[in-house]
Amino acid sequence: MKESFGSPVGSLAAKVRTLAPSMTRSMQRVAEAVASDPAGCAALTVTGLAELTGTSEATVVRTARLLGYPGYRDLRLALAGLAAQQQSGRAPAITTDIAVDDPIADVVTKLAYEEQQTLADTAAGLDTGQLGAAVTALAAARRTDVYGIGASGLVAQDLTQKLLRIGLIAHAHSDPHLAVTNAVQLRSGDVAIAITHSGSTGDVIEPLRAAFERGATTVAITGRPDSPVTQYADHVLTTSTSRETELRPAAMSSRTSQLLVVDCLFVGVAQRTYETAAPSLAASYEALAHRHRSNSR
Repeated sequence: MKESFGSPVGSLAAKVRTLAPSMTRSMQRVAEAVASDPAGCAALTVTGLAELTGTSEATVVRTARLLGYPGYRDLRLALAGLAAQQQSGRAPAITTDIAVDDPIADVVTKLAYEEQQTLADTAAGLDTGQLGAAVTALAAARRTDVYGIGASGLVAQDLTQKLLRIGLIAHAHSDPHLAVTNAVQLRSGDVAIAITHSGSTGDVIEPLRAAFERGATTVAITGRPDSPVTQYADHVLTTSTSRETELRPAAMSSRTSQLLVVDCLFVGVAQRTYETAAPSLAASYEALAHRHRSNSR
């Protein structure tokens, strides 16, 4: 079976990584089992998987449905396909835990694999309908405000500078007071974007709520599709992240997936506004090149 981002096989790992933190503990055990041993779980009946994970048949079925499958039978088929890919060498199992005494070459290999997996998982789980709606709103926005704290704040800055370079009005806010102050000035026709992997960062949720209540179109970029920030989001773009380790906190891996979503938004907006975006982008390149030439003299 050929793997693709849109297929059940290709998206299974992404769904498990994204949804496991928001599951009950018993559902997490089922999700972790199918993610760690797809071949073994594919050979089990619903009763067998329930016994293996110390849960109930109902929990197994609920987990399968939360992962996007009509029932356990469909999940077993996806697991069998994923197991076949791993056995054929197209989905190698790589241990990515980084030890304190790992050679730097191993660190590079492990991090590169994790980055690739995070990007693939995010692409697999990204709702293109929600993405398209967000692009439409951004392309027509009078003004766009983007909220992010810490590592997510860096991503917010990246998105705003991209939008500015194609002639759109955009502002990044990492100070919570300024974020709320600006959010209450938004109205219908404006866009507010909150970037938070946990989806529970109060300093990001509050300005998004204020923008939402004033009629702006709101977008949440988050790794938790059922988190508090989504209550105030017209459109939710879900990101993935690799497993957090001692030497690689969640902020590092979540930033990778957030940047992919930001790039998708930017390219989509540039496509929609090409007649004005292309000249603006060319002008920004020329201005930067002129500044570089002047500083080199």
